[in-house]
Amino acid sequence: MKKLLYILFLALAAVMPCRVHASGHDGDSGKISPKDIIFEHLGDGYGWEVPFNHHKRIPLPVIVFDKESGLHVFSSAHVTDGGTYRDGNAEFRIAPKDSPYHGIVVQIIDGKEYKPWDISITKNVCAILIAVILVCGLMFWLARFHKNHPYKAPRKGLGLIEILVTFIYDGVIKATLGKDARRFAPYLLAVFFFILFMNLLGLIVVFPGGANLTGNIAVTLVLAVLTFLVTNIWGTRGYWKEIFWPDVPLWLKFPLPIMPMIEIFGMFTKPAALTVRLFANMMGGHMIVIVLTLLIFIFASMNMVAGSATTVVSVAFSIFMLLIDVLVSFIQAYVFTMLSTIFIGLAQHHEEHEKEHKEAVDRTQGGAKAAPAPAKA
Repeated sequence: MKKLLYILFLALAAVMPCRVHASGHDGDSGKISPKDIIFEHLGDGYGWEVPFNHHKRIPLPVIVFDKESGLHVFSSAHVTDGGTYRDGNAEFRIAPKDSPYHGIVVQIIDGKEYKPWDISITKNVCAILIAVILVCGLMFWLARFHKNHPYKAPRKGLGLIEILVTFIYDGVIKATLGKDARRFAPYLLAVFFFILFMNLLGLIVVFPGGANLTGNIAVTLVLAVLTFLVTNIWGTRGYWKEIFWPDVPLWLKFPLPIMPMIEIFGMFTKPAALTVRLFANMMGGHMIVIVLTLLIFIFASMNMVAGSATTVVSVAFSIFMLLIDVLVSFIQAYVFTMLSTIFIGLAQHHEEHEKEHKEAVDRTQGGAKAAPAPAKA
C-alpha cells in the first residue's frame, strides 16, 4: 500500500508541469494562456524551474560573446523576470515577448537589441550533459563489474542494463550487421542508451529531469546527422557504386541520371525520417500530458463543479499517458537504433555477397535452361 501511494504521489508530481503561476498567465487579463505554458515547457530556458514554484529557478551560467566588449559570463538569475544586468559597459537582458529575439539573451546598445554569440549552458544543454554522465557512468560500471567478476552475472539495476545491452546487440546489431557488428556496436549502443535516458529524464518534472530533449528537433537532427556521417563515411565501394551507377537499365542512368539522382535524394531522406520520427513522437507525448493537465484549470475557471470533475479525469488520463510514454521512450530509442543499424548495414556492401548473389542467379538460370520442356498431350 505504501508503494502504491508513493507511485501515485510521483505520478501526481509529474503531471504538474503546467505551473499555474508561471508566465503562462496573460499579462493583461490575468487568465491562463495554454499556448504560452505549452511552448514554455517544450522550449529551452536559461534556468531550471523548481517544481510547484515557478517563481524560483535554479540559475544556469550565461556565456555570451560580443565583438566589441568580448566575453561575458554571469548567472541567469540576473536577467530572469525581466531583469537587466550590466557587465562593465555592456548591458544584457532576456528579450520580451514583443521582441523578435523573444526568450534569448540580447545586448542593449542605445536602446536597441542586438543578438550576441550565445554559448550559454541552457536547460537543454545541462540535461544533455546529465544524460551523457549517466550513460557513461552506467557503461563504465558494467564494464568494471565484468572485469572484476568475469564469470558472474550482475543483478538488480545493473543486471537490467546488461539485459538491454544483450537485447540490442544480439537482436538488432549482430542480426543485421553480422561480422561488422563489433565495429559499429559502440556507436549504436551509445545512441540507444542516450536516447532512452533523454526520453526518461524528460518525463520527470523534478530536477534533473524536465527537459524536453528529444522533443527538440535540433537534438534529434544532430543524432540523425551522426548516423548519416557514420553510414556514408564508412560506406564501402559497392555502396557508392550502387548510388552513382546502380544496377539498372542504361537508359535510367544515361543521358539523364534518373536513378543516381533518386539514390542521392534517398541519402538525405533517411536522416530526415530519423529526425522527424523521434521528434514528433516524443513532443506529441509531452504535449498530450500538458493539455490534459491544463483542462483542470480551464474548466475550474468556468465552474468549480466542472473543474472538480475534470480534475479526476484529467489526472487519471495524465497518469495513463505517462505510463504509455515510458513504453514509448523505449520503443523510440529502439526504432532509432534499429533504423540506424539498417542504414549502416545497407552501406556495408561486400563484394563477396555480390559474388554469391550472382552465382546463385546463374545457378537458377542454368537450372531453368537445363530443365526439360513439358511433354505435349
